[in-house]
Amino acid sequence: MQKTIFITGASTGLGKSTAKLFQSKGWQVIATMRNPEKETELNQLENVIVLPLDVTNPEQIDSTIKNVLEQYSIDVVLNNAGYGLIGALESLENHQIERQITTNLFGVIRVSKAFVSHFREKKSGTFINITSTFGLMGFPTCSIYSATKFAVDGFSESLASELVQFGIQVKVVAPGGMKTDFAIRSMEVGQHKAYEKLTLEVSKGYSAEQIDNYTKAEEVAQIIYEAATDNKNQLRYVAGKDANALYNERLSLGAETQVQNIKSMFTF
Repeated sequence: MQKTIFITGASTGLGKSTAKLFQSKGWQVIATMRNPEKETELNQLENVIVLPLDVTNPEQIDSTIKNVLEQYSIDVVLNNAGYGLIGALESLENHQIERQITTNLFGVIRVSKAFVSHFREKKSGTFINITSTFGLMGFPTCSIYSATKFAVDGFSESLASELVQFGIQVKVVAPGGMKTDFAIRSMEVGQHKAYEKLTLEVSKGYSAEQIDNYTKAEEVAQIIYEAATDNKNQLRYVAGKDANALYNERLSLGAETQVQNIKSMFTF
């Protein structure tokens, strides 16, 4: 029997790569994005339905998912939509902070809530929530981004134990750096004169040379497919060499030591 995945943020990068992978594996894919009229690739594929969805719009979330569930039985929900807000806290405007939290956190919560009763009634289903290495550890200029990703991780861990009684799984995929245009397309950067040296140092991680060493989106998509199909009772899937190295360092050294090591890197 053909399975169906619902994906948010499927217009580019990891979302699009995941949609294409699941389609190639014979799944029905419901790929959502803010501007489907601009999509020229996914809407040409068999068994892919492209729909409009802005995860900052609660009314659209409810109406879109209601319409989807009237026509399809969903097996997997991939909460992928999000972007990076980078900058020292002092450099960020309140509206930027609110938009980051609304997109990266409230979007995940609202989409998940809209699907819970469907999964509960069918006694199966999997939520896969995309977090980040910076949802497992903190890093300078990532305070608000990390706040959202740490929150999604905690939300997912709590929800997993809440829904297990109904045969529902909740999983987290935490990528490190990815070889996409995320740093250009999906990153908003705040600037403040007092933090120029810090911002310059951190920005080296987003250079073209560094990005070229990161994991391909297609490889992370493969891990998402694994999480969706491996039938393992596993919560977190850390994706990418850099992500695994940092996470393993945290586990081996302990969180406190890793935090002190990072602080020492940015003591100017």
